[in-house]
Amino acid sequence: MEKIHNFINGEFYPAKSNNYLDVFEPATGKIYAKVSDSNYDDVVFAVNSAQNSFDHWSNLSIEKRSNYLINIANEIENQIDEFSEYEARDTGKPISLARSIDIPRAISNFRFFAEFSLSFESEYYLNSNTSKNRIIRYPLGVVGCISPWNLPLYLFTWKIAPALIVGNTVLAKPSELTPYTAYKLGEICKKIKLPAGVLNIINGRGETAGNGIVRHPSIKAISFTGGTKTGKLISAKCSSTFKKLSLEMGGKNPSIIFNDCNYEKMLETLVRSSFSNQGQICLCSSRLFIEESMYDQFKIDFCKMVKNLKIGDPNNFDTQYGAITSLQHYNKIIDYISLARKKSVNLLSGGSSIILDGRCKGGWFIEPTIIEGLSNIDKINREEIFGPIVTLQKFSNEQEVINLANETDYGLSATIWSKDKVKANRIADQIDAGIIWINSWLIRDLRTPFGGMKESGLGREGGEYALQFFTETKNICSLQ
Repeated sequence: MEKIHNFINGEFYPAKSNNYLDVFEPATGKIYAKVSDSNYDDVVFAVNSAQNSFDHWSNLSIEKRSNYLINIANEIENQIDEFSEYEARDTGKPISLARSIDIPRAISNFRFFAEFSLSFESEYYLNSNTSKNRIIRYPLGVVGCISPWNLPLYLFTWKIAPALIVGNTVLAKPSELTPYTAYKLGEICKKIKLPAGVLNIINGRGETAGNGIVRHPSIKAISFTGGTKTGKLISAKCSSTFKKLSLEMGGKNPSIIFNDCNYEKMLETLVRSSFSNQGQICLCSSRLFIEESMYDQFKIDFCKMVKNLKIGDPNNFDTQYGAITSLQHYNKIIDYISLARKKSVNLLSGGSSIILDGRCKGGWFIEPTIIEGLSNIDKINREEIFGPIVTLQKFSNEQEVINLANETDYGLSATIWSKDKVKANRIADQIDAGIIWINSWLIRDLRTPFGGMKESGLGREGGEYALQFFTETKNICSLQ
C-alpha cells in the first residue's frame, strides 16, 4: 500500500514518529493509501528548512520566482488527467468536475499570481515638492498555509502561489483526508527543481501537525480555510503572538429568487450551486428564498431537475454527483436528515443514503435532499451542514427576504436572481456577505477580494489582497 510522506527541504520524509493515518476512497469506502501522521517535531524540521532557504528565495528577482510558478503550472497541466483522477479518488467528486474545475483552477492559481505579481511594485508619493514617500513591501519570512478537504489542490495552491511569489517560504498542510494531489505537487516541485526548502508539505491531523504550524514562533502568518470552529481555535492560539491571520471559514449561503428572473437559467444554475461536489463547497447555496407568487411552480421544477442528476461512480465521466468525502461527514449529514424527519417538515426530495452496485457498493453516497417547512431559526437553517441539503422558504417583499437572508451567523456568499438589475443591486448592497453573485454563481475574477463577514471569515484573499497579506509594508520618507 502506497505511503504518502512529507515533502521537506526538497525531499520526501516519513513522519518522525513513523506513524501513519489511513486514506480512504469515499466512493468505495476502502483504504487505498497511508499518509504520514506528523507532529511538532516534523514542523520544526520543516521550519528550519524553510528558514535556511528564505534568504536565497526572497533575494531572487520576482521574474525568476514567477518562472518557477509557471513551470509548476505547466507541469500540472501536462498531468491534468492523472491529477483529475487523483482528486476524484480522494474526494469522491465526479472526475468531470475535477477535470473541468479543480485542476484547471490550480493551474490558473500559479499562472495568475506569476503574472499579476509583476505589477506589484513600490509606490511613491510626493508632498508639495518637499518630501518623497516610498512604500515598499517585503516578504514576511516563513508562513503557514492550511487548506481543507473539499477542494484539495484548488485551495492548496490558492494559498501557496501568492505566498511564494512575494518571496516567502512556506509550510503547507493539506487535509489528511485528501492528501494525494499535494503529495504529487511535491513531486512536481522536485522535478522542476524548485529550490529545496521553499515549499514544505506537512501531512497529518489538525490537532497535531496543524496545531504545530499555528503555534511555532518562527511562522509569521497563517492562512487557513476550513470550518468556523477550527478558525476560532486558530485565532485564539495566535492572539498573543501577533501572527498575521487570514481565515476563510463556513457559510450558510442564501439564494434569493424573484419571479422576474430568467427562470430556466436560474433553475439550471441553482441545481449546480446547491449540489455541486455534493454540496461540499463553502459557496454552495443552502437556503433558498423564493418569491411567493412562483413558489409552488419552482418547487415542482427544482425537485424534478435534482432528481434527474446522474448519481454514480465518480470515475465515470457522465456522473454528475458523487460520494461524501469522509465517513465522519457522511454520518453528520445523515444526522441532520434524521433531525429533519422528526420535525413537521416536508421532505420534498432525497433524504436517504444510496447503495450503488459494483465497485461503489460500499461508498458513502447520500441523495441530494430538499426540505421545506423549517423556520429560519431552525438548527438546520442555522448551522453549516456542508452537504447535499437545501431548504426552501417563501417571501413576499424585498425587506422580508433581506431580513431572512441576513438572519444568520455567517456571511460568506449569496446569489440573487432577477432581471431587474437595479433591484438586484439594491438588495446586494444590503446583504451581509463577502461575495454576491447576481444571475450567476461561482464566476471568479482572481483579481477581486474573496472572503466572508461575521463568522465566515477574517481578511480577504485574491489579487493584491493576498499579496498584501503575505508581505510587510514599510514607508520610507525623504526630503526632496
